[in-house]
Amino acid sequence: MININGNIINAEIANVSIYNRGLNYGDAVFETLKVIGSNICFWEDHYFRLMASMRILRMEIPMNFSMEFLESEILKTIEASSISTETKRVKLYINRKTGGKYTPQTNDVDYYVRVETLDSSFYILNESPYEVELFKDFYVNSNILSTIKSTSKIINVLGSIFAKENNYHNCLLLNEKKQIIEALNGNIFLVKGNQIVTPPINDGCLRGIMRKQIISICRLSKDYSLVEKSISPFDLQKADELFITNIIVGVQPITKYRKKEFSTKVAKELLQKLNVKIRL
Repeated sequence: MININGNIINAEIANVSIYNRGLNYGDAVFETLKVIGSNICFWEDHYFRLMASMRILRMEIPMNFSMEFLESEILKTIEASSISTETKRVKLYINRKTGGKYTPQTNDVDYYVRVETLDSSFYILNESPYEVELFKDFYVNSNILSTIKSTSKIINVLGSIFAKENNYHNCLLLNEKKQIIEALNGNIFLVKGNQIVTPPINDGCLRGIMRKQIISICRLSKDYSLVEKSISPFDLQKADELFITNIIVGVQPITKYRKKEFSTKVAKELLQKLNVKIRL
């Protein structure tokens, strides 16, 4: 079942206009959520990032778009979908209403909620080989638009095609200064000794929800220090460990970059702490 502006519709007959602004201009934002039972993991962080993204794109935020209202719409969609598994993946999508070309006729919005199943309520470490490479065909411009979850993701699409064609599990994206900012589907962290490094937001990386959680866990740890600083391709070769974070997988260790192989010790430790956090 799909929720379109509060109306629950069978997915087989749900549709949007060919003039939809998300379709035509990428004029849309979204949040991907992990829901365990009726608990939307880190919902407050998702909600405030969504509101900030809508403001950046000059969308009109409806008066009823409270945290409680959108939570109820998400849970209503889950209930209508009759999904038996405890854990779900939910996409909350918002686009500016149809009308106009580059210049919109209105800044009012439509919203959609879609639900899929997930196998496990806990984050499980993937210990299979996971090799990455740099995607250098195109660069991400380090500005505020690159930090939000918009539907303008053509670089990620092309990077994913490159990874598939060359048998990589993922690719790392670069900004115009040739600094590594993130993976195709999540934020990047580097471990060297007892220091954990992740790129700062002003380098152009996504303001990731899981990135925020991992930073919070690391800053409470006595074993590691967390630093936000730029990462160069050369830094990858000197790292002890690399891992990717996103809200669905939690922590994904990288086992190989070119000829360098990495351990997964810190990723395992952080994943355990993350599982404790989502159950609090």
